[in-house]
Amino acid sequence: MESETINQLFEVFESHAQTTESGIEYWLARDLQHLLGYSKWSNFLNVLSKAKTACDVSGNNVSDHFADVGKMVQLGSGGQREISDVMLTRYACYLVAQNGDPQKQEIAFAQTYFAIQTRKAELVEKRVLEAERLSARQKLTATEKELSQVIYEKTGGNRNFGLIRSKGDQALFGSSTKAMKARWNIPDRRPLADFAPTIILKAKDFAAEITIFNTRANDLDTEPQISSEHVTNNQAVRKTLLDRGIRPETLEPDEDIKKVERRLKSENKKTSKDPPALNTE
Repeated sequence: MESETINQLFEVFESHAQTTESGIEYWLARDLQHLLGYSKWSNFLNVLSKAKTACDVSGNNVSDHFADVGKMVQLGSGGQREISDVMLTRYACYLVAQNGDPQKQEIAFAQTYFAIQTRKAELVEKRVLEAERLSARQKLTATEKELSQVIYEKTGGNRNFGLIRSKGDQALFGSSTKAMKARWNIPDRRPLADFAPTIILKAKDFAAEITIFNTRANDLDTEPQISSEHVTNNQAVRKTLLDRGIRPETLEPDEDIKKVERRLKSENKKTSKDPPALNTE
């Protein structure tokens, strides 16, 4: 396929992309029909049907990617008539292209175009989730630092924080911190939280925030009192997770947060050094 043809197809496909009010990118099936070289809607419906099946088999909700809509078209007599159409997400378009006639030049282009666009979206989603986890880890660090200060102010003990946090982990996981480290294969000197998934980081942070609040509000001033408070809060958070089908001790560990942080910093530096150039032609 010549570069001129590729550029033309790229511009055509880009120009037909639309966005919902919530920012979701989509294409209309009747537009895509012509973009992919199908002259008859009935033939294209067969391709749509195969794409929906592929979507379902992949474990995705078909209605999340293929939404039936209607639109008005002008008739030769000057009147209007409503016809059926389908809103397609980028992923849906990719599946349509994969199930189209590979002999069509437009299909060959679309298979690559939507595969790349879908991959870009996956990378963006991955980066957003990593940033969210890093933020949750940093928030937990700040909360635990505050809890440590409160414990020291109330009890005067430097070692009480570690003891209280350990009791909280026991209440949250139903296992000791040491047992969870062994289960997640974490080095002894590394914090359990550095390998915890986002949901656990937020759960630990919430329980610690409640402990800080109630320690101050109820003027708790001994290790046993604060430990009891922290255990109760972690038990309550654990119950909420269990009620929603999440068992903390059975979750898989996540990537070392230090590696995630280094990767995000590196990507941010690269982005700031190499901003995308404007097309001035």
